[in-house]
Amino acid sequence: MTHRERVLTTLKREQPDRVPVDLGGTLASTINIHAYQRVMARLGFGEAPPVAYLSRRSNSVLPDERLLSYLGVDCRAVILDNPDANPERELPDGSLTDEWGIIWKHLGVGQHFINYDGPFYGLEPDPDLVKKFAWPDPLDPGRFRTLRSQAQTHRARTDAAIILVLGAGLVHQIQFMRGYAASLEDLILAPDFTQAFMERYADFWVRMTERALQEVGDLVDLAMFGDDLGTQGGPVMNPSLYHRLIQPYHGRMVHTIKRFNKPVLLHSCGSITAFIPNLIEAGFDALHPVQVSAKDMDSAKLKREFGRDITFWGGVDTQRVLPLGTPQEVKAEVRRRIADLGPGGGYVLGAVHNIQAEVPVDNILAMFEAAREFGRY
Repeated sequence: MTHRERVLTTLKREQPDRVPVDLGGTLASTINIHAYQRVMARLGFGEAPPVAYLSRRSNSVLPDERLLSYLGVDCRAVILDNPDANPERELPDGSLTDEWGIIWKHLGVGQHFINYDGPFYGLEPDPDLVKKFAWPDPLDPGRFRTLRSQAQTHRARTDAAIILVLGAGLVHQIQFMRGYAASLEDLILAPDFTQAFMERYADFWVRMTERALQEVGDLVDLAMFGDDLGTQGGPVMNPSLYHRLIQPYHGRMVHTIKRFNKPVLLHSCGSITAFIPNLIEAGFDALHPVQVSAKDMDSAKLKREFGRDITFWGGVDTQRVLPLGTPQEVKAEVRRRIADLGPGGGYVLGAVHNIQAEVPVDNILAMFEAAREFGRY
């Protein structure tokens, strides 16, 4: 099979020739710049072009094609660019700000930026805030300027599956603009504000996504976005609350992509087993990152209960095994996840979230070696 055929077969929950693997295909399945530079140096790829960031806020990169080919990666990403009107920029103190008025503070060398201020922080959650906010232009031409050339470059040099990375969903976005705790409190205490925001942001997102797919719908194979619904210990909200306040908008977003006949991958961290029936109902085809270290996220059980209806993507533990284990433990972890999630298809192997700065090169290489060794059907 070609790389593309392998991924598309897997998304249909059918069995390909081997388990596909991902690195750099999505906003949360790539690699931190510091770990990336060490891998490139180890493999003798030191004369790489300047680093291309997938996300500056997470210090994650779009890996060089030589590395992806060497590792046998089945996916490539195309990403939206900065808007012309108000691009992400660095402030004098080293923090970042963006078109939404969110301030992102750097947590230290090798680490993420984290949102610590935004346009709705500390305000009473009134729907009028949503109406009065100066919403960015979803059709700002800067967003789409290089989309087609990115996709054409991938098509010219590889037969990989190409993923349109659409970034933040509405749960993420309200957290960034309002604050994490306040946005969750609002679900109960200010549902009118939450609903007004969701409606307006979904409008923005749908128009932006339609324009992106008009640009590259003939070249990409699937699309993805992210909305974290879990913590280490459980869901962030009651699934009935999700069903009532958020699922209708997720369904609208999924439908927008499927009008262009593309499968949809959702990134959602944490313990989210309780939401999976809702996500299937909303129309998602695949679920990333399968955070196996979180509560109730046993990979074998997930496959038994939901493997007929949704593809699992990720699954290799990044909390302990990748950063702290030996290469032998990494290989055992890969073998376990393939055994749990791979039978019959419906599994794309990768790390649970981005490979972080402290992960040893030997462990990174061991993950992909084990995928080749144990991943053939």
